[in-house]
Amino acid sequence: MWPASASTRFKGSKGVNELFNWQITLPIALAALAFGYLLGSIPFGLILTRAAGLGDIRSIGSGNIGATNVLRTGNKKLAAATLLLDALKATVAALVAWYFFGKEAGLLAGFAAFMGHLFPVWLGFKGGKGVATYIGTLLGVAPWMVLVFAAIWLGVAKISKYSSLSALVATLVIPVVLWFLNEPKIALVMAVMTAISWWKHEENIKRLIAGTESRIGQKG
Repeated sequence: MWPASASTRFKGSKGVNELFNWQITLPIALAALAFGYLLGSIPFGLILTRAAGLGDIRSIGSGNIGATNVLRTGNKKLAAATLLLDALKATVAALVAWYFFGKEAGLLAGFAAFMGHLFPVWLGFKGGKGVATYIGTLLGVAPWMVLVFAAIWLGVAKISKYSSLSALVATLVIPVVLWFLNEPKIALVMAVMTAISWWKHEENIKRLIAGTESRIGQKG
């Protein structure tokens, strides 16, 4: 799966050729996408907060169903559980599809889980921003890249104190690293997810530019 030596790394046209050489059949691709989307659309943040008697998470803060907004309830354990479950739903989708139908099916299922989290049909297609499911997809299709993501996130967070900026930079670097490690298909899927994630973080980007984005640990 992974390059064993420098000689097997990115080799220009070889990577481009592989990028457009998908072997998956249409029925399997559609099945992987449907399976991933259904898993990804499970709104764990909403389910957990309601089960804990905290009401509808969409009525507070940003209105998102992700862990960051769950944290605004003051329940750190619930936020951690939401983060973990939102990540694992993408991981499970990718691993199951990969096991039964191969790598390309796993990639599509992970991508679909990401999209399901962002646009869950059960909630009028209004979901979270997808950072947890982005990480979960990475865990399923390129496990060791999660360490790269974490290192970048922690490094940027230590310098800037901005959680959103840390996530944005990490998602930007991941596809580039994957491409140069001769994983063009994974790089392509993660690049598309990065673009969508940046779009979902539009308001955060505007606040970062204006200098009004909340820093890590900042109250109010």
